[in-house]
Amino acid sequence: MPARRSTPVDPVTGAAPPPAAPEPFRAALGGLCPRCGSKTLFAGWATFSAACPVCALDFSQFNVGDGPAAFLTLILGAVIVTAALTLELTLHPPFWVHLVLWVPVTAGAVLWSLRIAKAALLSLEFRNAAREGRLDRRGE
Repeated sequence: MPARRSTPVDPVTGAAPPPAAPEPFRAALGGLCPRCGSKTLFAGWATFSAACPVCALDFSQFNVGDGPAAFLTLILGAVIVTAALTLELTLHPPFWVHLVLWVPVTAGAVLWSLRIAKAALLSLEFRNAAREGRLDRRGE
């Protein structure tokens, strides 16, 4: 009796199917390619690679733009200001304590979350096949 394969194969080509695309949240946290799941999305800390070397997905076709930065400005700004006001109203520390505390916390939060937000938006654009909007002029 022949051994059973644990992975399915294509009956025509005999090749294994491509790996399943990762969930957008998982792809964002790990910097994974939204098509094949390999860790090839970023070339630098927050700059995308030109393309995935594994599956050849062209990352330049996605327009992430300033969306992540705008969301982070609003969300992190509200969180940091709330925390700073709470600290001021409860402990009344000197001004230098706020500078020493909130400048690095804000910078770290922005840098850490910008990478995740950019990756999440690119992954969602890939999953939903989002493209630039076009007007339907057939009825004119």
